[in-house]
Amino acid sequence: MIGNNDASIAVIGLGYVGLPLAVEFGKKRPVIGFDINKDRVEELESGQDSTDEVTSRELKEAAYLTFSSNFDDLKEATTYIVTVPTPVDSHNRPDLTPLIKASEMLGGVISKGDIVIYESTVYPGATEEDCIPVIERVSGLVFNQDFYAGYSPERINPGDKERRLPDIKKVTSGSTAAVADIVDDLYRSIIVAGTHKAESIKVAEAAKIIENVQRDVNIALVNELYQIFERMGVDTNQVIEAAATKWNFMKLKPGLVGGHCIGVDPYYLLHKSQSCGYIPDLMRSAREINNNMVDALVSSFLKSIIQKEINPVGLRVLLLGFAFKEDCPDLRNTKVVDLYNALRGMGFVVSIYDPVVNAAEAMREYGVLVKDKPESADVGFLAVPHKGILDRLRANEISFDKKYCFDFRGALKA
Repeated sequence: MIGNNDASIAVIGLGYVGLPLAVEFGKKRPVIGFDINKDRVEELESGQDSTDEVTSRELKEAAYLTFSSNFDDLKEATTYIVTVPTPVDSHNRPDLTPLIKASEMLGGVISKGDIVIYESTVYPGATEEDCIPVIERVSGLVFNQDFYAGYSPERINPGDKERRLPDIKKVTSGSTAAVADIVDDLYRSIIVAGTHKAESIKVAEAAKIIENVQRDVNIALVNELYQIFERMGVDTNQVIEAAATKWNFMKLKPGLVGGHCIGVDPYYLLHKSQSCGYIPDLMRSAREINNNMVDALVSSFLKSIIQKEINPVGLRVLLLGFAFKEDCPDLRNTKVVDLYNALRGMGFVVSIYDPVVNAAEAMREYGVLVKDKPESADVGFLAVPHKGILDRLRANEISFDKKYCFDFRGALKA
């Protein structure tokens, strides 16, 4: 028998992706939420979620959900959903280490008839070519004979309180036609928006990665336009507002592209395409443009304060926002740290204010001090327009001695 509707599901990895998934399934059937981080497990057992993706009330509503960091507890499950990170290394090469380690662990607990579903963003082929062989090697079981696989890419948007997991249509797939139906039925039990059953695991993997590649390329275009219009003395945000009056214009704003999705995932497809003998110039250029946006913003900031006749020597700058995106505590791959270092490298005295992020995590991950109360400064630099920061700026609860705040996205005018 393939799968078992009465047996437990195990969700491996309880971050921004895994926890909401475990909670939704835990409202309907037995779920083991597994994470190797014991502190994370204890936090969730106490009813708290530091990522702010799930409320204490929602954790209580998941009556069939238990948490564990004990490897042996996974043996109770018959369906395993892997939601571990897929980062890149210091040279922007895919780092499959978390996926491989998770697959090795599953190889030690998987039984005949079980299904392993991967949700982590990868290049097409990674599930069947990189992960499944590891499970076979460790378990001694044969793929598509003794155990099966599925792939259903995550579509979590960290910090988004409007589009939650059940409200986002889910792509599903399976290693056989029968397994594809089982995987699709499984997700349809919690996804109100419905599902799209892809023709193969590779199609589902490719569909996920191009979602982020497309957005990366489009943002790169806007960031390049920003740099062009800056040289012309034209306000990019005014141009965008005017262009957006056409029905089919995609309205995006210039900005820093960080986070674990748009700023990382394109490297997976870049890597795979190059291994196939094709050099994707557009994707590669987009990554370069977005990665170099910090330098463009620092140059623009320096130009703006000189035009306002503000002496840059010893200038105290309050950097507003440190997360990778607005209204979200997620610090993964935040480009604001690069902005902070670049400004300091030019001799500015820089402090950081962000009431949303975890200051201890910022210090641990990046070695920078982030304060939850704004310090006195000569000028401001609005890097991440959290609603709370915008509200305080508009109410004059945050002010600057030189009465100037650099707002390259035009957030304060919106």
